[in-house]
Amino acid sequence: MEWFYLRRTILPCRDSPSPSPDEGSDFEDNLRRSVKKRSAKRPLRTTPSLVDEWLESYKQDEEAGFLELINFFIRSCGCKGTVTPEMFKKMSNSEIIRHLTEQFNEDSGDYPLTAQGPSWKKFQGSFCEFVRTLVYQCQYSLLYDGFPMDNLISLLTGLSDSQVRAFRHTSTLAAMKLMTSLVRVALQLSLHKDNNQRQYEAERNKGPGQRAPERLESLLEKRKELQEHQEEIEGMMNAIFRGVFVHRYRDILPEIRAICMEEIGCWMQSYSTSFLTDSYLKYIGWTLHDKHREVRLKCLKALKGLYSNQELTSRLELFTSRFKDRMVSMVMDREYDVAVEAVRLLTLILKNMEGVLTTADCESIYPVVYASNRSLASAAGEFLYWKLFYPECETKAGVGRERRRSPRAQRTFFHLLLSFFVESELHDHAAYLVDSLWDCAGPQLKDWESMTSLLLQKDQNLGDVQENTLIEILVSSARQAAEGHPPVGRVTGRKGLTAKERKLQADDKVKLTEHLIPLLPQLLAKFSADAEKVAPLLQLLNYFDLSIYCTRRLEKHLELLLQQLQEVVVKHAEPAVLEAGAHALYLLCKPEFTFFSRVDFARSQLVDLLTDRFQQELDELLQSSFLDEDEVYSLAATLKRLSAFYNAHDLTRWELYEPCYGLLRKAVDTGEVPHQARGQVVLPALTLVYFSILWTLTHISGPDASQKQVLGLRSRMVAFCELCQSCLSDVDTEIQEQAFVLLSDMLLIFSPQMVLGGRDFLRPLVFFPEASLQSELASFLMDHVFLQPGDLGSGHSQDDHVQIEQLHQRRRLLAGFCKLLLYGVLELDAASDVFKHYNKFYNDYGDIIKETLTRARQIDRSHCSRILLLSLKQLYTELLQEQGPQGLSELPAFIEMRDLARRFALSFGPQQLQNRDLVVTLHKEGIKFSLSELPPPGSSGEPPNLAFLELLSEFSPRLFHQDKQLLLSYLEKCLQRVSQAPGHLWGPVTTYCHSLSPVENTAETSPQGHPRSKKRRIEGLEQVKQPHREDVSSSQEESLQLPSLLHTPTLTSTAVKSRPLLGELEEMAEGSSAPDLTHNRPLSGPQKSRFLAVQYFPTPRNPSGPGRGNQLTR
Repeated sequence: MEWFYLRRTILPCRDSPSPSPDEGSDFEDNLRRSVKKRSAKRPLRTTPSLVDEWLESYKQDEEAGFLELINFFIRSCGCKGTVTPEMFKKMSNSEIIRHLTEQFNEDSGDYPLTAQGPSWKKFQGSFCEFVRTLVYQCQYSLLYDGFPMDNLISLLTGLSDSQVRAFRHTSTLAAMKLMTSLVRVALQLSLHKDNNQRQYEAERNKGPGQRAPERLESLLEKRKELQEHQEEIEGMMNAIFRGVFVHRYRDILPEIRAICMEEIGCWMQSYSTSFLTDSYLKYIGWTLHDKHREVRLKCLKALKGLYSNQELTSRLELFTSRFKDRMVSMVMDREYDVAVEAVRLLTLILKNMEGVLTTADCESIYPVVYASNRSLASAAGEFLYWKLFYPECETKAGVGRERRRSPRAQRTFFHLLLSFFVESELHDHAAYLVDSLWDCAGPQLKDWESMTSLLLQKDQNLGDVQENTLIEILVSSARQAAEGHPPVGRVTGRKGLTAKERKLQADDKVKLTEHLIPLLPQLLAKFSADAEKVAPLLQLLNYFDLSIYCTRRLEKHLELLLQQLQEVVVKHAEPAVLEAGAHALYLLCKPEFTFFSRVDFARSQLVDLLTDRFQQELDELLQSSFLDEDEVYSLAATLKRLSAFYNAHDLTRWELYEPCYGLLRKAVDTGEVPHQARGQVVLPALTLVYFSILWTLTHISGPDASQKQVLGLRSRMVAFCELCQSCLSDVDTEIQEQAFVLLSDMLLIFSPQMVLGGRDFLRPLVFFPEASLQSELASFLMDHVFLQPGDLGSGHSQDDHVQIEQLHQRRRLLAGFCKLLLYGVLELDAASDVFKHYNKFYNDYGDIIKETLTRARQIDRSHCSRILLLSLKQLYTELLQEQGPQGLSELPAFIEMRDLARRFALSFGPQQLQNRDLVVTLHKEGIKFSLSELPPPGSSGEPPNLAFLELLSEFSPRLFHQDKQLLLSYLEKCLQRVSQAPGHLWGPVTTYCHSLSPVENTAETSPQGHPRSKKRRIEGLEQVKQPHREDVSSSQEESLQLPSLLHTPTLTSTAVKSRPLLGELEEMAEGSSAPDLTHNRPLSGPQKSRFLAVQYFPTPRNPSGPGRGNQLTR
């Protein structure tokens, strides 16, 4: 035990100052010697031996020994005070506690139970072990003495009612552990009493000649002694329960409430005869509603211990009926670990209390099997298994070890699983259901033999939906067994698999492969006409150990598989099927396999077939002025097949670029392709040309590539980009979006980034888009991405699904455009077209725009801040052109712009000093823009852009106090140049000046980055001598007082001193000098009249630095 070392950290050393001479007692000396022995690497004495020593010292001097014990508990609270013999004799417990409270140092909130660091990690366990051992060692002696235990309980009760958190927490823990140990002693006494009663009855039932009167007398005396001991123990337990538990189970501190709930659960499990009653259970039931996670968790764990014992469930019926609804609702707890324990508790109730959970209760738990948290989903899966699958499967299973492997039971299991998934309609993907059931029903889910037999046998009477679901379950279980991790989106806390799990995973993969290799061609043959079934079946090859085709001599099954694969590809044109087929063939076409030549020959045959068909259909298309629907569909399907295979395989040697590019040119430019075939043919042809260029790029793998190859590839790339640019203005929306995606990817691949990493030989391929192309890309983004957001609904109807897919497509388009910005393909200024929609489309694209803004700031902070200002300028100009300058600031669109400006200001983050120059420059450019246009001569109206100052005010909290003064001076000089300036301030100017007032940012930090003390500000405000003028209104007097809240600090940071302070801004201020940054310059009379809302005065500086006594002077 680490208690000896931790005890030393609580007790002061011998040579340290001590508040009491009793500090160096023999008991504590023994502790220190134990620590020294540990440091000398001698074996530690156990806690029982330490308690034995204390017992010996207590027997020699009861009062001194008891004082050592209570001082130990006081020191364990973190209190340095001690109880002296005089205090113990003359003072009551309440007076002692009051005295200790006065000596308690509460400057730090830490005490032994909450202190951080390796020294305190095991303190609580060691402390509890000491209390347990103390009761155990005293149960035959001092426990019934009356003096030590009664006084200790009385002291702990008083401490547990203290307002000092350390006293209350530590004493409650000690009292609860003491109660737990007393419960165990009471249980032992109860067993001894029962044993004594049986012995007495047996002795009394003997005949007169065999009965021993002395034996009966001793048994009666023993019973009387046991009864007295039990009454004493019950008295102690009653005192602790009523004095500590009843008050502390609802303590304000959640740690204390959690301790109470944990211990009462132990009492009920250990001594159920006395404690498993409704009068005690109600405390757990009430605390199930606690607002803190740890307390609810302790309640559920305590209940789990009770419901797991089937012998105790009969005494829990009333409690269950009263609090069942609460336990069921906790399945949806916001804390995942609490929800997991709630589901496990309900599983125990389901097992051990038949008929308690209603159908409605169970149906509220079923959806949790699709939760994103794997622990919660697995717990719900176990509940589902015991509720639906286990009863039915067990009745149809055999006897013995093979009961779970019974074919009849397995068929029943899969029929129930299909019925639950299909009829519940809770989710669309069975992979999550398989993962939830994997821990409890893994052997059943890995019974691929039963699943394939259900799929292949004709007399199973499975519907189409059930067949689709069973195939998905088969594929999901194969993936789970082969890869060993949950499906995408499900969170698990595990970092990796153990060696045993990896061995099991490898074995399962071999078994899966050996079983499915012969059956996969049969499954493909049976379901070859159904695209929904064929696509997942082809995915099974991802989880095969393909080397088994060679090692087990299964090449004949490979031939059958290749035949079925070719038949599926020729028969279907759905993207999912073609992608799965191309990927399956890619997995087989690896040179390390001995059967590579066979698979490569089959691939060549398939591509030859598709290429010949494409050439034939292309000639028919170009020669005919009209094609029927079948011919158009056939050509489009062939192009889709070739495009899908070009994505996974290098088809360069078939030279598909020229015919496809010619087809696109005629479809886009000349219109020679019939209109009914145009939409279906252009999309796959674009993709095919795109892949052709990328595969050609892979062939240029080194500096030895010929100049002819490089220039030929560049000409193809440029021609394709021009073609995609033409498609951006096509009438077909799908063609436009596909062209934009391919063009974005192409520009990104052939950007300046491609020469990095020593690939200078690719420099001739670097392509910079012209200004016209950049403009078209930005215009396309505005027309197709930033549309008026619509309500997506609940997501259950078909229209809602379509809208969600459209949103995903728009997000894809926006992400492609943002990548072009960040990789330098497009001018970074074009980001203003994206940033200005940040607030309006935050729900749809907020994460993408935020990431783009963050990356742009990392590239160039100054340029990024200018782009933010440009975005606001563009929005303001658009609104000004639409609505005119009158009443502009009251429009909803202008309010949205203010929200956007506020969000831009927050994006600068807390690095105020780092962004100082950027924010000041932003304000300066904003002031220039607001006064860039003047009203017509003779007009009394304000400049049309003046309302822009209100947007600029949102950035004012990011300014330092000195910079605000300098900007006010700069604004004043700019206003002096406006000849039409009225005698009173315009509204936007007043608003902007208020934002630059110190009162707008009372939490402002100093340039050194240290926050100003709120207490100092208040005290300084009280001590400031208020100026007074008769001609100043009350509001003006208030503004005069406010600058005293923020004294200008002395610049001491070397980072600030090492560079000129805002030199550019000083030049614009025309004559403002460096002291303007650290001193507030008084304004002249005309300046005061112009800035009526905010007046500033110089602040004399105390030579010793800014302090509370500084006063304002005029």
